[in-house]
Amino acid sequence: MFPLVYVLPVLPLLLFLVKSLYFNQPTTKKDLPPSPPKLPVIGNLHQIGPLLHHSLHSLSQKHGGPLMLIHLGSVPTLVVSSADAAREIMKTQDLMFANRPDVKMWRRLLCDLKEVSVAPYGEYWRQAKSVMILHLLCKKKIEAQREVREEEIALIVEKIKKLSCKSQAVDLSDLFVTFTNDVVCRVTFGRKYSEGESGKKFRKMLGEFFEVLGGLNLEDFVPQLAWVDRLRGFSAKVERVAREIDGFLDGVVEERLRSKSTTGGGGGGGGGDREDFVDILLKIQKDDMIGVTLDRLVIKALLLDAYTAGTDTTATVLEWAFTELIKHPRVLKKVQDEVRTVLKGKQQINQDDIDNMKYLKVVLKETLRLHPPIPTLVPRVARQDVKVMGYDVEKGTRIIINAWAIARDPKVWHDPNEFRPERFLDCTIDFKGHDFDLIPFGAGRRGCPGIAFAMTTNESLLANLLHRFDWELPDGGKEDDLNMNEQPGLTIRKKIPLLVVATPLSL
Repeated sequence: MFPLVYVLPVLPLLLFLVKSLYFNQPTTKKDLPPSPPKLPVIGNLHQIGPLLHHSLHSLSQKHGGPLMLIHLGSVPTLVVSSADAAREIMKTQDLMFANRPDVKMWRRLLCDLKEVSVAPYGEYWRQAKSVMILHLLCKKKIEAQREVREEEIALIVEKIKKLSCKSQAVDLSDLFVTFTNDVVCRVTFGRKYSEGESGKKFRKMLGEFFEVLGGLNLEDFVPQLAWVDRLRGFSAKVERVAREIDGFLDGVVEERLRSKSTTGGGGGGGGGDREDFVDILLKIQKDDMIGVTLDRLVIKALLLDAYTAGTDTTATVLEWAFTELIKHPRVLKKVQDEVRTVLKGKQQINQDDIDNMKYLKVVLKETLRLHPPIPTLVPRVARQDVKVMGYDVEKGTRIIINAWAIARDPKVWHDPNEFRPERFLDCTIDFKGHDFDLIPFGAGRRGCPGIAFAMTTNESLLANLLHRFDWELPDGGKEDDLNMNEQPGLTIRKKIPLLVVATPLSL
């Protein structure tokens, strides 16, 4: 028998070996994507600036590549920065990444995640998306909305004419917001909310809505810092804006129900017999026409989805398109020559005319490449543990696809930071979700269903303004002086509004 004095020194080693052999479960070493160094608690939040797409692009170039794993507080986040990696996420393994994150702030602002854009993947999402497409966004409905677009374009043209008669500059940034608001409100709610004192309140409410939706809610990333959101007043602002939006939507529905009760259910809310999206949703609810319950909350969610998806994003594309045209007089002249040649003095522009404006279409395509309205798309989340391009991605990891960085990849695009619409004249790459080098609207199951609606609106207004007016900067300004800085937010607008001088063209 060994003396105890010989056993004691090696006892800890023996216990460690026994524990390792018999009690530890074998673990598989995970092959995680490359990551930048992180700090305790906040992770990589300190490396994220106000323009997320720029920050992520810079980090990816230094520490990652096509795929990079960062930690936004306690949230592991996979950053996708190449077309091949985006294809893997949104096509090859689309089902594995078809969910949206369950974000507390989204729940409060977006009708408890009943909006199509943020709803969890499943039967409700499928049915709600079908309602949106069939009754608002399909080709037949877009054509039926033509009269609304034409009426609102005519009003915009008259506003610009009045300003030009007074030799006043036109704030196109504001005008584009008004135009998209009015078009979307009319086809969705049946009326405009841009005029008078109520219009000012509506614009203020929606401005704050987009502001908080695009803001940083620390609690969603670092729950321990929820007190900071309360201290800076952000939590209170979210609650107030959510109540205001909910009250507005409730008022829209109640007003329509009262109207139907007094008219016996006849007529449309959009004026005359025109049926708007509120009418359609109430009819679906009454007839119980789909496989999910269309209660008041769902109706409000679909109305809010239709509004938020079709206004700020569309105005942003118009603003950047016109900015790039003003900055590049050669391109402006070329597209104006095309528009005027196709129309040959016609007053009214129809869809056949626009279909013949090939250069106009590539101008918008190049605008979407350089200035996607939501540069990092709407985040996704991994539904289970999965391998992506050889790397392990754990269930619950948030996915951010940097569409802005992908569309400026020098391996794909020659002179990627230059505005050159000609690059698309002999190029088959499109933005509809099939070519992952250009994905401003996303792709796969969670791609934007409103592409046709948005592009029809963009093309119609842009063609009319180029047809009816010549454009230049005020006070003899030079295109090189044009401010191209971006404004942080949910959509990336110009930091400085676009002011131009319009000269009507005699038709």
